[in-house]
Amino acid sequence: MTPKRLSSLLRDPSFWLVVAMLAVCAFLHYSPHIAILKAFSPQVSFGLTRHVMDRILFLLPITYAAFVFGWRGGLIAVAVATAFMMPRAILLSPQPLDACLETGSVVLVGGLVILFFQSQQAERRRRLKALAELEAAQEKLKQDIQVIEKNEQILATLHTVSSLVSQSLELQHVLNVATDQVMKVMDVEVALVFLLDEDAQELVLEVHRGVSEEFARGVARMRVGEGFNGRVAESGEPLIVEDASQDPRLTRAVVKKEGLQAQLIVPLKSKGKVVGTLCVAVRSPRQFLSEEAELLTAIGYDIGIAIENARLYEEMRLIADELKISEKKYRDLFENASDAIWVHDLEGNILAVNKAFERLTGYGREELSSMKASEILSERGLGAVREMERRLLSGEAVDHSFEVVLIKKGGAEAIIELQTTLVATGGQPSGFQHTGRDVTEEKRMQENLRFYVQHITKAQEEERKRIARELHDDTAQALVALSRQLEKLTLIDGRPLDEYLILVEELRQQTDAILQEVRRFSQDLRPSILDDLGLLPALEFLADDLTRSGIDTRVRVVGEARRLSPETELVLFRIVQEALRNVRRHSQASRSEVAIEFSETKTMVSIGDNGRGFELPKRVGDLATTGKLGLAGMQERARLLGGTLTLESQLGAGTKVVVEVPM
Repeated sequence: MTPKRLSSLLRDPSFWLVVAMLAVCAFLHYSPHIAILKAFSPQVSFGLTRHVMDRILFLLPITYAAFVFGWRGGLIAVAVATAFMMPRAILLSPQPLDACLETGSVVLVGGLVILFFQSQQAERRRRLKALAELEAAQEKLKQDIQVIEKNEQILATLHTVSSLVSQSLELQHVLNVATDQVMKVMDVEVALVFLLDEDAQELVLEVHRGVSEEFARGVARMRVGEGFNGRVAESGEPLIVEDASQDPRLTRAVVKKEGLQAQLIVPLKSKGKVVGTLCVAVRSPRQFLSEEAELLTAIGYDIGIAIENARLYEEMRLIADELKISEKKYRDLFENASDAIWVHDLEGNILAVNKAFERLTGYGREELSSMKASEILSERGLGAVREMERRLLSGEAVDHSFEVVLIKKGGAEAIIELQTTLVATGGQPSGFQHTGRDVTEEKRMQENLRFYVQHITKAQEEERKRIARELHDDTAQALVALSRQLEKLTLIDGRPLDEYLILVEELRQQTDAILQEVRRFSQDLRPSILDDLGLLPALEFLADDLTRSGIDTRVRVVGEARRLSPETELVLFRIVQEALRNVRRHSQASRSEVAIEFSETKTMVSIGDNGRGFELPKRVGDLATTGKLGLAGMQERARLLGGTLTLESQLGAGTKVVVEVPM
């Protein structure tokens, strides 16, 4: 017990009351055995023996201690009472066994009383805790209700503004209605609406309320970044100005002359792009709240969208006029386009085709008008077209082409690169327009090119193998012989001059160095271990070589290892070789791992390191244009086997190259 708690206990009257009760009980219990106290010993025992009654009285301080101080206080009182009763029961009682049993009964009853009070206190604490949790939940519910009510007010305001500005597509009407509603909602004296002139990078005052004509002329145009509104247009973030007349950012005296003080300016945005600014102001001190800024920002978004819609409406009206004028030109373009174009309705009935489509399919226009799109597409191609049409109908933005197989008249097939767009009539989808380009010959050329590249690669590897064999069998052997001859020169009796010996020794060392370089060159061109033992020992060789250079490298095998075709093993070896070369040269890594996984359908090899990593291009196909020719070459090698190569890299988190090739 800490001194502070002990001091508090000693100041508690209940503590001293328990002590007094225990003292009285002890006095009564031992009074018959103290000569001077015998006269004070009570004789009434309510039908019980004198000392049984004394022991029962000890339950009073035990019960009170348990009630006031809890189970710990009750146990201490039991211990003290037991200490008072046991000496008489053992030493003074004529019947020690009965006395001990009576003492134990008192202790037992006292313990039960303690348990009773403990359970009552625990239940009371549980109820208090539940009550506190209930009160906290009620308080949170009140706060949530307040937030909901506030959000409902904001939503109602936004709905009102949105409804008003969406009732018209005339830009000036939209701005006037929106400005009046904003002044009413925000309770302000002044409102200004600026629109952005993107070409001039200037804000143009379109609507003003509550300001003089002199002020309006003074701020009719301002550069982006100039003044309060220019800063908001530049940053795209709201701005609160407490006193515009005293603000050092003020750029035009006309604003100070107008006497505007507190201002709140928010951007007008559409599709994340600033199209103008909305400014509200008062001529007296006012602290605009963050909630007001959020509300006006939301209103600004609605107005921005309405502005964009009005502008689009104007543009569409102009486009519609131009379309009426150029309809004949469009028909000519449709008919004479080099790409095949056809249009069909939502049920697949062909509605219109151009000449290029007739040439591509071999069908005449009359024949096609009675056919469905499903009759000219392969089953797989039809599925791809229907999926694209489904995405367009669901509102997805699709701007990429895809390849399908088209069935010509007579059954011949053609591969076409297809672009699909949705055709709408009266604002409702009515069909689809397909623009296709025949890429059959291109695909065949690509296949031929891949075939030629495979053979060229094979020829290159055969040539490397031959050069490696010749370097090993001829050049290296000759250098060995030369080194031995030079060594003998230094051992001839009657040694030459010291300078001559030094020169000869240098020649021998140079020859040994050339020999090592030739051997390394031979291994790089075509390691014999790949042909003799297979891919896994060759990868172990590469890992050991990199480990010797200071980068701890391990090879891990997953699945049941097996030999692959010579072409596959060669390509995988070259990819790993190039990847580890990049680890050595660029990664600044301390360790790397080569993992090869064998399965029934594919073989996967991954090369990872813990180096500095790099920023990946958006597409793997951009590797060559970004200067990463080694990675581009690895990608091309994987393609030769019909496989894929993926890259994972983050700055400071290492790089991982994964190549998968089918069995």
